[in-house]
Amino acid sequence: MNTAFYIARRYLFAKKSTNAINIISAISMLGVMVGSAALIIILSVFNGFEDMVLKIFNSITPQIVIAPAQGKTFDPNTVYFNQLKKSEKVYSLTEVLAENALVRYGSKQTPAVVKGVSSDFLKNKNLDTIMVDGTFVLENRIGQPQAVVGSALQAFLDTNPADPFEQLQIYSPKKGATGNAVNPMDDFTMLSISPAGIFEIQQDFDNLLIVPLSFARELLGEAKNLSAIEINVQPDVDAEAFKKQVSEDLGSNYVVKNRIEQNQALYNVLGSEKWMVYIILTFILIIAIFNIIGSLTMLVIDKQKDISVLSSLGAGKRLIRRIFLAEGMMITLTGCIFGIVIGLIFCLLQQHFGWVKMGDANFMLSNAYPIALKWKDFVLVFVTVSFFSFIAAGLASNLSVKKIDRINQDL
Repeated sequence: MNTAFYIARRYLFAKKSTNAINIISAISMLGVMVGSAALIIILSVFNGFEDMVLKIFNSITPQIVIAPAQGKTFDPNTVYFNQLKKSEKVYSLTEVLAENALVRYGSKQTPAVVKGVSSDFLKNKNLDTIMVDGTFVLENRIGQPQAVVGSALQAFLDTNPADPFEQLQIYSPKKGATGNAVNPMDDFTMLSISPAGIFEIQQDFDNLLIVPLSFARELLGEAKNLSAIEINVQPDVDAEAFKKQVSEDLGSNYVVKNRIEQNQALYNVLGSEKWMVYIILTFILIIAIFNIIGSLTMLVIDKQKDISVLSSLGAGKRLIRRIFLAEGMMITLTGCIFGIVIGLIFCLLQQHFGWVKMGDANFMLSNAYPIALKWKDFVLVFVTVSFFSFIAAGLASNLSVKKIDRINQDL
């Protein structure tokens, strides 16, 4: 057994001449344990919120989107896109035609983004989870087109999906309109469509009006071109590798984005919030770790005679320093391991029973704090504690050899 570790272990469990040393060591260990447990729990809660938010966004955001690098639309009737539709790697391929239009309901009107989608859009999972009223359908039972309205648009227009008589009226400028018509309305295409439901995700999406692709083509006077193609791949396919291959195949004329690139601001916010909390809790943890300096300083004073004996027996300064370094590391890492275990147990109980509540339930969130465990968080906490423990214990261990010659003379 390593000599330094063996002696340090004896010091850790042996009775000290001054009881205050035991108390300070216990407080240091307790502080590290609480800090480590808090880090694990908070990071796991943020993971839970992140997974929940992304799950909601992913219900309407495709894994891959293809859009033209220049202009608003492109012709999808090419050999490559036709092959892409038949690819076994593709789970759903949604053709999209989107444009701004004026939407009117009753006496109210507002501009909105009309997004026409093909039937594959309905293959997106968890569409029901974003609905606050009605259902997510694009056609009624007799095949008539229906629209799904974003909550921001609904709030302004006061849309009621349960009203079978009131329809949304959508106005879009005709292609080639000069604006010189005697009746200004002759320059617009106006179509009516019934609202089927209301969805809510986030402000960037909640001003959308989702309609069937055929309806959007008639409204916008666009017979063949598309604004984008949205793709979801099969579960066993690597979406990032597939995206990279499609991007290489299409070249510079098209922009191919994954989910992170489509919602870069969202991912940045989620990541920065988690890291800010980690930094704040780490500062608190550092304060607890550096309590070990006081504990080791008192231990050095208590063990001056032992230090002198070891020195007389031929122990060098390096060995004596390593003894107290190992002592400090054992105190803090013991607290860290206990803290990680406590944090893990709490997270598992919260996942299973949901004891800690957030208050009133939300239509998107359960009223229990979500938990998602990631092994990287456990490694991060252990490495963080180990790093700062090594610094604190190293500073304190230097005191053990600083005045060793004087100690030998005095004793």
